[in-house]
Amino acid sequence: MRAWRALTWAGSASAVALTVHSLLNARGLRVPVLDPPPVPGRVSVLVPARDEEEDLPACLASLLDQVEVPDYEVVVVDDASSDRTAEVVEAFAAADPRVRLVRSGGPRPGWLGKTSACDEAAGHATGEVLVFVDADVVLAPHAVAAAVDLLRRTGLDVVCPYPRQLALTWSERLVQPLLQWSWLTTLPLRRAEVSPRPSLAAANGQFLVVDAATYRRAGGHAAVRGEVLDDLALLRAVKAVGGRGGVADGTALATCRMYGGWGDLRDGYTKSLWSAFGSAPAAAAVGAGLVVTYLVPPAAALAGSPVGAVGYLAGVVGRYAAAERTGGRSVPDAFWHPASVALLLGLLGDSWRRRRRGGLVWKGRSL
Repeated sequence: MRAWRALTWAGSASAVALTVHSLLNARGLRVPVLDPPPVPGRVSVLVPARDEEEDLPACLASLLDQVEVPDYEVVVVDDASSDRTAEVVEAFAAADPRVRLVRSGGPRPGWLGKTSACDEAAGHATGEVLVFVDADVVLAPHAVAAAVDLLRRTGLDVVCPYPRQLALTWSERLVQPLLQWSWLTTLPLRRAEVSPRPSLAAANGQFLVVDAATYRRAGGHAAVRGEVLDDLALLRAVKAVGGRGGVADGTALATCRMYGGWGDLRDGYTKSLWSAFGSAPAAAAVGAGLVVTYLVPPAAALAGSPVGAVGYLAGVVGRYAAAERTGGRSVPDAFWHPASVALLLGLLGDSWRRRRRGGLVWKGRSL
């Protein structure tokens, strides 16, 4: 009983401290301007695509609707798709000379599919700024200009304007908001931009803007060819050569629905969660911290502990604030934060289990 009481106090204190930190982070989060000036120089938008015939039309239509970007190209790499991805791109290319299709035979030995496709796209790019966009992302008309303006105005080398995550089913609503919540809660964002420490990094490859010269100096995607979390690894590679970068508020710039329900979400997270914390002991330590901070207090609250109730409410406030700040659904979803954390821990355990059994597969390829 004494140990449980101590855990409840520790977890509640941690939840309160982390929520205060997330509120400070939310105030300091970089926000692109909504009316950006024209972009000087050439911009290359690069889209890796594998079996994306359903999502790609909306993505490409939004890319061709960009404003304030006078010198602009769109390079789409068809990563050995088995559907009509290439035909979709060809139709857009026939109507607009800014679009170019690159056919890939798939990843080279030692490469993962996305890193190989991104590398091929970058090899065909001619821009001073490279903008990597996933095929399931839809950009607002001012998105590219605003993101490039933020990159140049801040002097950063990488900027990831975090798209508003669309979450429709129960599993998406439980898990997807944890993406923004996690870095708002745990990372000192402004310090993380300049720190060379690998642990102080947050990135998102859905919409990633990088200075082309710095990208090549860091080795590009060749430097992260085998990394499942290639966006985070690319930012770390840029920092390793003296660059700076991190996340920004992309709520008004882009939207993305990563997964279409529980099956896709489970497979998507289990393919990559094992690599999120560097090692199995580190993942176990993070998991234990999440249990103490966000599961023990609500369990204690159910048993009548006022201290546990404070810890539970602190977690709810942090989740609510993150949703409000990033365009997510705040009520009633924030009150289910313990369930979100518990589901994430289950996915983390499943990811490590599949990793050890060699059962990680994504889009038909073993990882």
